Amino acid sequence: MGTFPGQKKRTILLGAENNALVGLISVTAVVFVFITFLRIGYYLSGIDESLFITQIFNWFALPAEPTKLLSRPWTIFSYMFTHSGVWQLISNMLWLWAFGYILQDLMGNRHLAPIFIYGGLVGAFFFLITVNIFPVLQQQINIIRPMEGAGAGLMAVAVATTALAPNYRIFPMLMGGIPLWVLTLIFVLIDYALIASVGAGTAVAHLAGGFIGLMYMKAVQRGADWGEWMHQLYHWFFHMFDPKKDAQQRKQKEKLHYKQGPAPFKATPKLTQQRVDELLDKISVHGYHSLSDEEKAFLKKASNEEL
Repeated sequence: MGTFPGQKKRTILLGAENNALVGLISVTAVVFVFITFLRIGYYLSGIDESLFITQIFNWFALPAEPTKLLSRPWTIFSYMFTHSGVWQLISNMLWLWAFGYILQDLMGNRHLAPIFIYGGLVGAFFFLITVNIFPVLQQQINIIRPMEGAGAGLMAVAVATTALAPNYRIFPMLMGGIPLWVLTLIFVLIDYALIASVGAGTAVAHLAGGFIGLMYMKAVQRGADWGEWMHQLYHWFFHMFDPKKDAQQRKQKEKLHYKQGPAPFKATPKLTQQRVDELLDKISVHGYHSLSDEEKAFLKKASNEEL
């Protein structure tokens, strides 16, 4: 897909364990299939489309009116996985795959889902603030569509990935490739232009998502992990009824830590396939930027020589 100096490319397999990118796309696809199944049922029963919107779809999308939000608070979360149109779904998922692939390739699986969720939540907050605080939008609140789609979370992932590697080039076959920051800038400018319209709430939500993505990445680069509580919550929820699995996973992590821990301090007088495999495993779990300068130099040397 693209290139980044000093990186040895690895393939993110579709069924790989802890693949947050596949998880996000899968959840979004399942929600779309479920909603579309109900839409088909309404259509074949001869029920008007407007009834499907009010009775089904609007209970997944984020309403502009605070009174409606109080009756369906889960929409703050569900809206980011909800799409009404197949082309909207395909477009968002393709871009999520593009930016998410790069982010996971450089940093591992840990940060993608938290960045996406932070972007969606912050986007929801700013959507509600925007459409309810400005008089010109308040007057039109009855015609403002509920917010739907992965746009805010996608923008968070796009900006976070660009902040991490702004000069990462995609489509390298086209005159050396397009720097990632150029593509992200286009996204930002499109949403900026849409603020002067009835869709201002959604545009501001996307920009707010991008801003939180930037702040998240800056925090990671300072050594902070804003997604830790999400991982802890996920771990607690999915393992509270299965203590055996929890214990097995802890043993597996300890084994992995033992395997990877000594690598940065181990003397390696010559290139070995085992050493390369250890470093590639480390990238898969923790990301390229977890490598020390010595390890990055080793991989770069290994990529230029035949083991």
